[in-house]
Amino acid sequence: MTSRPPGTLDRLVARTRPLVGPLRRDLDLLSVAAGEGAVWLRGREGLAGRGVAAWVDVPAGDPEGAAASVAATLGSIEVDDAVGLPGTGPVALGALPFDPRRSGRLGVPDVIVGRAPDGTTWVTTIAPARAGVDHPVHEDADAVVERLLVADRAADPDPATFRVAAVRPPDEWAGTVAEVRDRLRAERDEGGADRLRKVVLAREVVVEADAPLPVSTLLARLRHAYPACMLFRTPGDRPLVGASPELLVARLGEVVTAHPLAGTAPRSGDPTTDARLAAELIASTKDQEEHRITIDMVHDTLLPWCSYLDEEAEPSVVAMANVSHLGTRVEGRLLRPPAHVIELVRALHPTPAVGGSPRDEALDVIAELEGMDRGRYAGPVGWVDAAGNGEWAVGIRCAEIAGPRARLFAGVGVLPDSDPAAELAETRAKLQALLSAIVRP
Repeated sequence: MTSRPPGTLDRLVARTRPLVGPLRRDLDLLSVAAGEGAVWLRGREGLAGRGVAAWVDVPAGDPEGAAASVAATLGSIEVDDAVGLPGTGPVALGALPFDPRRSGRLGVPDVIVGRAPDGTTWVTTIAPARAGVDHPVHEDADAVVERLLVADRAADPDPATFRVAAVRPPDEWAGTVAEVRDRLRAERDEGGADRLRKVVLAREVVVEADAPLPVSTLLARLRHAYPACMLFRTPGDRPLVGASPELLVARLGEVVTAHPLAGTAPRSGDPTTDARLAAELIASTKDQEEHRITIDMVHDTLLPWCSYLDEEAEPSVVAMANVSHLGTRVEGRLLRPPAHVIELVRALHPTPAVGGSPRDEALDVIAELEGMDRGRYAGPVGWVDAAGNGEWAVGIRCAEIAGPRARLFAGVGVLPDSDPAAELAETRAKLQALLSAIVRP
């Protein structure tokens, strides 16, 4: 089902044209999006959109049904594509709720500017088929981009004062970690193939400023601090903004890729100390177990769709500015016809890295004890095109922005050997990713 703004009742047409002028070489997609546009960036590659031509509903439940619904909606938009790469034609961007039992909604921008890994750059405009010749949709690609850049050259001012508060007292939250840890120990002692092995608990911090938070500035800071992460801003009035290090799944043609992260250690900024902490992370039985639970689930879930699927033999340390993670890359080739990316997203989410294991039992514990609505935090965030291609990250290291207010989240994987004080410290380290970008004296 698609909802469209007033005045666009006739069919929509997506026109994609290559960017060929001098703007192509140095174009910054973040500048295209400015403060209000949607963003999905990995380095200089990705998508930036403005406006919303249509909303795409993503139903909960059956993965195949969700994919069929999204494919039908995007397929209703007529396509005139002179580029023909993943991400061209109509593209929907956004984030889905953490709770897999809830439906979500993605936005199809009016204008999308994209860049592929080989440097190919394009512009897609979406408008009613009956748009007149004087409509901006008929401008050439370079003129569209130039108009967007000229329109938003003024920077938003920074707030002067901030208030930061944890929604739950830290000691109370740590007590919940201890309660979950004790349940896990009891389950381990009882044994059984379906025993509860891991539960991810998150906590929330709210930032309130004396002026609207400048989203474009926030994104620029995140890109500078976390250049290897996937940078995103979702469409709509309450955008989810963040820089995620974790690729849930990407489907580009027949190639499928995932890069799950699980197991975390702090970083100090001192090379000697960080090398020691990384070695301890690799040697940690608790972190290796947490990581293995996630990798096994991702591999086993993707395998039925693949002609082959491979994973790295050993996890590697993925270093961020504030923490390090254990990560393992998984890559394969999909059977023909390749599965739609939304089908893969719905099947994979939530992985044990953000929910726990077994999935349903862990979600029940989260609902009982976490004491908050995660919303889109730790849900899938990314894009999908009309051919079923797409890239989706796990929505972590993010904040939901509403004018001068931001909701920030951080989670930890609780296992039988977890230490509540250490888990609390881990959430504080993870929260710094957004706090340091938002709160500036």
